[in-house]
Amino acid sequence: MGGQSGKVARVSILGGVAEIGGNKILVEDKDTRILLDFGMSISQRARFFSDPYVSPRRPESLLSLGIIPRVEGVYGWEKESKVDAIFLSHAHLDHYGYLSMVNRGIPVHCGETTALMMKAITDTKRGSFETDYKGLAFKKFRSGAVVKVGGITVKPVHVDHSVPGAYGLIVETSSGTLVYTGDLRAHGRASNLTKDFQREASASGASLLLTEATNVVDGVVSSEEEVESKLARVIREAKGLVMASFSGVDTDRLTSFHRAAKEAGRTLAVSTRQAYLLSLLEGDPNLDIPRLAVGSMAVYRRSKKRYEQWEDQVSDKATIVTADDLAANPKRYVLGTTLSDMEGMLDIRPPPGSVYVLSSSEPFNEEMELDMQRLIGWLDFYGMPLYHIHVSGHIMPQELRRLVGEIDAKRVAPIHTEHPELFAKFAVEKPGSAIIPQKGDWIEV
Repeated sequence: MGGQSGKVARVSILGGVAEIGGNKILVEDKDTRILLDFGMSISQRARFFSDPYVSPRRPESLLSLGIIPRVEGVYGWEKESKVDAIFLSHAHLDHYGYLSMVNRGIPVHCGETTALMMKAITDTKRGSFETDYKGLAFKKFRSGAVVKVGGITVKPVHVDHSVPGAYGLIVETSSGTLVYTGDLRAHGRASNLTKDFQREASASGASLLLTEATNVVDGVVSSEEEVESKLARVIREAKGLVMASFSGVDTDRLTSFHRAAKEAGRTLAVSTRQAYLLSLLEGDPNLDIPRLAVGSMAVYRRSKKRYEQWEDQVSDKATIVTADDLAANPKRYVLGTTLSDMEGMLDIRPPPGSVYVLSSSEPFNEEMELDMQRLIGWLDFYGMPLYHIHVSGHIMPQELRRLVGEIDAKRVAPIHTEHPELFAKFAVEKPGSAIIPQKGDWIEV
């Protein structure tokens, strides 16, 4: 895809069409080209690969399979960069994942918190070219900033999501204003942030709205506060070890577990990777999250022959807990864990009365279903029941309809959803204003 000097501004949705995630949006205005997000399409990747057994060996394979788009001048192996900037809405894999392959000369604009999270991801992940984010040129912003790139002006405005530092983007072009919601919700701890974005977007006179619509078939009336209340009850009543599975970057959920554990007289023990992320986020004074501190939070450290430098950095900030500690005093802890930790529980042998709390989305693809069956196998072996206590990071249907109505854009296109037609019928009142986007097609702003 090349430039289109002299024509009206336009956008091409290269990922996130009729799927959840994988957002990649190209905006062109005369000689200026920017990308909004450059995420990994987990569903498309899973059609061909299953880690660790079948993994891609080179970027060209992903290009040939259509997993990454053919965008001229964006990739590191090309001689010349022809993209002026990338704007990252937030630090979720389906929005940042394939930044690993972009030309390191392209500036990546993102929130300050997102930049910290990307550093944590870079420092702690080891693997293939798909997870190599070293050398990216991050340029940080906060809500209220105005970023000019050629003939395009981008105004980031904070939103509430299941990761801190998430933004919607208001993009001003020569022929109109594009509003991109990124991912957002109205039922989290910071729902006021989404209201701020809604007000700013409503005042922008938007010509085109690109909005997420993840939950049009999965609406749940709940809130993060309700999640915390349910967690507190389960943890309070547990007679053994409490194991908890939740996203390592969801600091709202971390806060819920931390508070619920404290109310029950227990200590939340997190992984070294999550502890390292928290140690970096402590540098952001605007985040209201639990701090690593002796007596407040523990760090579960697996037994290994050698520890990474970043793992050693968190050792002095909180109490270190080992498998022996958990085995000796299981009623004292709530242990943050994943499926990969289940074999290690053989050294702990959770006693009768122990429970497992799954606090993330239910499986939505075949690989996740298989992982769930493996988890149930482990829990059956240990004699641990499973509680599912969760609320989505995405906006619910009626709140989404209100947001679309208040922004009142001339045209609306749903992305980050498997049901765009349903969204168009439910959430868009203006006759003829809904667009069902097609991957790679152009839409004028």
